[in-house]
Amino acid sequence: MATKIRLQRHGKKGKPFYYVVVADSRAPRDGRFIERLGSYNPNTNPATIDINFEKALEWVNNGAQPTDTARAILSYKGVLYKKHLEGGVKKGALTAEQAEAKFNEWLQSKDSKIQGKKQGLVQTKEEVKKAALAAEAKRKEEKAAAIAAKNTPPAEEAPAAEEGAEAPAEEGAE
Repeated sequence: MATKIRLQRHGKKGKPFYYVVVADSRAPRDGRFIERLGSYNPNTNPATIDINFEKALEWVNNGAQPTDTARAILSYKGVLYKKHLEGGVKKGALTAEQAEAKFNEWLQSKDSKIQGKKQGLVQTKEEVKKAALAAEAKRKEEKAAAIAAKNTPPAEEAPAAEEGAEAPAEEGAE
């Protein structure tokens, strides 16, 4: 029986939520499966991925073929890299300690990248909020100035109008 690691869609229209499952390749997408490995929620930023690492590694080592999206998820979580390192240990290119050290180093760098992205998202969200508050304050000041200009008495305009009326009379007198 050919097994696949694939996504099983759940959630409502426009808000997908997926289970990562191992299923017979002939079974329908949302149908019968052998084992559930975890979940994937693309609605969050960054996407939330919860995988049982050991079970996923076991299935990949036993020959389960991941679909393209499942392969990307497993690669993101390091399952495929761990399989690659285990292959190097079997061939004698690495020792088990070296492979474990490389994997832990990779995990730390991956975690730092994820934390950096989360901090960047929080920072940009705060900057957008500050810019919106500044724009709102500017609009409020402009509106207050317009209202103040509208409500001031036309005392300055009246003397100017009188001077303008006197000037043509003087010109006619010459």
